[in-house]
Amino acid sequence: MRQTWRWFGPKDQVSVRDMRQAGVESVVSALHHVPTGEVWSPAEIAQRQADIAFHADGTASGLKWEVVESLPVSEDIKKQQGDWRTHIANYKQSLRDLAAAGINVVCYNFMPVLDWTRTDIAYRLPNGATCMRFDLEDFVAFDVHILKRAGASEDYPDPLLQIARQRYAAMDDSAQDRIARNVVFGLPGAAETFSLDDVRQHLAEYASLSEDGLRANLIAFLEQVAPLAQELGIRLCCHPDDPPFPLLGLPRIMSTEAQYRSVLDAVDLPANGITLCSGSLGARPDNDLPGMMARMGEHVHFLHLRNVTRESSNVRGSFYEAEHLQGDTDMVALVQAVLNEEARRREAGRVDPNIPFRPDHGQEILDDLDREAQPGYPAIGRLKGLAELRGVIAALTFANDGTSSARAD
Repeated sequence: MRQTWRWFGPKDQVSVRDMRQAGVESVVSALHHVPTGEVWSPAEIAQRQADIAFHADGTASGLKWEVVESLPVSEDIKKQQGDWRTHIANYKQSLRDLAAAGINVVCYNFMPVLDWTRTDIAYRLPNGATCMRFDLEDFVAFDVHILKRAGASEDYPDPLLQIARQRYAAMDDSAQDRIARNVVFGLPGAAETFSLDDVRQHLAEYASLSEDGLRANLIAFLEQVAPLAQELGIRLCCHPDDPPFPLLGLPRIMSTEAQYRSVLDAVDLPANGITLCSGSLGARPDNDLPGMMARMGEHVHFLHLRNVTRESSNVRGSFYEAEHLQGDTDMVALVQAVLNEEARRREAGRVDPNIPFRPDHGQEILDDLDREAQPGYPAIGRLKGLAELRGVIAALTFANDGTSSARAD
């Protein structure tokens, strides 16, 4: 398992030095400043590689940019409207430019309108730490009373609507603005930042697009880009929906094992793969993460290891970001499934036996609380998670073959 760390570029409050001291082996990054749909040029890619390769004082960091997260898919591509053909052509050129720079793992998602969604980005825990949380009742209050989406009340049962009405009535203007910002105005990694009116416009344009229609558009996109990725030696990996259930009346198509399987079967190429995110998929109680890794592991090109605590047994419910070895996903069993897949790859002679993973998200603890880093991406909280995961990997590696390795690679 290859240890990586997500970095948002020179403006990230977590520095290259911090990453190096965390002991990671490579870096996950993206060109967030390049507008969605435009080409990632060789010059821009080279600049980000240089940003990672050197500390602020000009000394070499020893780190490389090895995983892209994300090369964003435009809303036009998802809807097959507007400039979608041009955007696909640009996407393919970006893949060529990345391959020429030696980067061969590209994560993306196909979530319509909103990227990953939370209602609270600083939920306070009993120990004083903060984390991100999705509160279904607050989200319904936003959907029905702040966004005022047409037909929203028809998507929820009456008891939930009643609670949401009470929540909204208790919100002052600042609370309404805060929840709108958290949900809509752009979280780290989001491809685009929208206003409420932008969201309403996109929702209107998606109104006639069903789950089957959105899946067909994803398959059409992959039929265009996956053969090129295969030729270039790039491994594409689709991130799951987050949360893994419908929001705002929009279809979700990468929330379950069956949904992933349908897309993998439709575009049956090794380059067409999965970003297995244990936090996103783990927010849904009917997803068996160790089992999914065991059954679909050959297609997993990238791993996000994080945990969530679900607050109900419903498919659609509230949850918060837990410590990496807490929460509702059996992280030890999942890591064992990953190690099993890596052993199979080595035996088969695959060129990619070591799957890159990163300690996804993290609770803000200690000095994180004053650092004001990207929400969900604190330095110390992620380092704590990475240390815990290293311990699990080392212990399981020793138990499996009698050897001990801090990196287990």
